[in-house]
Amino acid sequence: MVDISVEMQEKYRRDGYIRIPQGVDAGSLGLLSRELRNLMVKLNPNSAPIEMRSTYKKAFTQVTNLWQKSDLVKTFVFRQDLAEIAATIMGVNGVRLYHDQALFKEAGGGPTPWHVDQVYWPLDTRNTCTFWIPLQRTPWEMGTLSFARGSHLKNGGRDMVISDESEAFFSEYVKQTGFEVSADEFELGDISVHAGWTVHHAGPNLTDQAREVMTIIYMADDTRLLKSPTKTQLVDRDAFTPGVQPGELITTPLNPVLFRKN
Repeated sequence: MVDISVEMQEKYRRDGYIRIPQGVDAGSLGLLSRELRNLMVKLNPNSAPIEMRSTYKKAFTQVTNLWQKSDLVKTFVFRQDLAEIAATIMGVNGVRLYHDQALFKEAGGGPTPWHVDQVYWPLDTRNTCTFWIPLQRTPWEMGTLSFARGSHLKNGGRDMVISDESEAFFSEYVKQTGFEVSADEFELGDISVHAGWTVHHAGPNLTDQAREVMTIIYMADDTRLLKSPTKTQLVDRDAFTPGVQPGELITTPLNPVLFRKN
């Protein structure tokens, strides 16, 4: 496992995100990339020409829970070393899978509006994080993630789904609040980790190559379902935590423990 120092843990808790250089071996990513390309061709929900799509669908092609579609993907998503990193960074005893998703921003794809992920998640915890794992070297012109440093500690915009409206709101919010905005580029093997309430966005893909990314979303292993999920969160509840009742521990077959210290 990559060594996660106390300084790295503190940075994550302070800033709401961290980049882990060379957190995954290139060989694993090469195999994963080939498998995901084939799956995305079969499962691509974006059949319309890019100029006819919504802002959301111009930003990326998204397919979730690919671990159920491929043993190779499942082996990667269930990697104990990655799950242990997630638990260590968040300072929790163990983590469960919330879900995975591939995010492919095709050549010429539009920007991803400013947003927070956890507005969609019916999870009664702050201990969530997304591993954003590029499958190629990803310079800024390909549409890298940028984060508003420390925004996970504030409450602004937590009811806004990703949209033109969230872009307008958070653009102004980030300026008015004075958040510093990150501008990392990513080498193959780097992992970007961010908290569920961290405000972030991505630029357009200005290159002639698709920006291919795999993500894994982790939650603390003692996470319960929110007692009063929003309508937006009910969609995720049914998709990713089926059958769990408000206030109950989330222990479905879709949410296995991927790492636990004890």
